[in-house]
Amino acid sequence: MSITIIVPTYNEFDYIQTVLKHINAFNEKDLLKEIIVVDAGSSDGTMERAEINGAKIIRTKLRGRALQMNVGAREATGDILYFLHADTLPPKDFLSDINAVVNNGFSAGCFRLTFDWSHWFLKFNAYFTRFDINAFRYGDQSLFIKRDLFNRIHGFNEQFTVLEDNEIIRRIKKKGTFKIFKKSVITSARKYRRYGVYRLQITYYFIYLLYKLGFSQKKLMSIYQSLLN
Repeated sequence: MSITIIVPTYNEFDYIQTVLKHINAFNEKDLLKEIIVVDAGSSDGTMERAEINGAKIIRTKLRGRALQMNVGAREATGDILYFLHADTLPPKDFLSDINAVVNNGFSAGCFRLTFDWSHWFLKFNAYFTRFDINAFRYGDQSLFIKRDLFNRIHGFNEQFTVLEDNEIIRRIKKKGTFKIFKKSVITSARKYRRYGVYRLQITYYFIYLLYKLGFSQKKLMSIYQSLLN
């Protein structure tokens, strides 16, 4: 089965070339159909770098991961969609790993998580991504899903500005089978370096709790921004 990789971006000049070169280094041409970068108005040369490194560029007027990933999915021609953040590197042989589990009956899944910073608290949090518990599903883990299932569940909920990846996985599990790989992606700890490990992670915990309590996306984003300002 063929795979389309979809990467949402906004001013990712420092990361997009690294991730695309990484993908191309492990490219299995019989599996990778295309790489689609969906950009929401970058002004730092992200699109130019992406195009130079072989990606198809789609521009959106509005910014938002859920919206951007849906736009990429509509343009995709692969049988499997693989959503990847611009600062996250998938493991070696990820394409064949995804293809193999889909052929074995799984319709969606993700990898475990590691960070590019060996801080003990980040290692502690990443450890729990091995468990099939929805609370431990993060967008940084990347997500693969068969395109027909993605269309049946109507893609990402574009009303979600936070926790959009967590929300779609709940719907995926109601309609399909979900696989968590033993291998890990490596994602940037840039936000933790910027805001502080404990401050940012406690903010994430708090936002998730409020989400479970039924707070609106507008309120969650407002609280998130106020806690990190």
